[in-house]
Amino acid sequence: MSAGGFCKLPNGSVVVALTVPSPSPGDGAVRMIVHAVNRARALTRLRNLGLRAVYLRGNAEPPTPDEVTAVLHHPDGLIWRTAPNAMQELWHPVRALKRQSARTSPSGV
Repeated sequence: MSAGGFCKLPNGSVVVALTVPSPSPGDGAVRMIVHAVNRARALTRLRNLGLRAVYLRGNAEPPTPDEVTAVLHHPDGLIWRTAPNAMQELWHPVRALKRQSARTSPSGV
């Protein structure tokens, strides 16, 4: 399950936005924004993080201008925040999502 879209930038690169279930159980969904050379590379970056079942079908929820600006100004080119977008919540780097899911996973698994 993923809803999202993309936009192509003037330099040929793309920004992909996907809403996916949170890796932490019971946390709802997160909006992932990825900057990459092309759509396939953006999805590969997410799959390499452990989000194996992400697909971009259509362009129903493309990134908003503030999402594009946020990801272009982030050094990793990969950010997230909870969905639906709470405007008071700041964007987080992907390593914060990894730490959050590691904290909530049971030990010994």
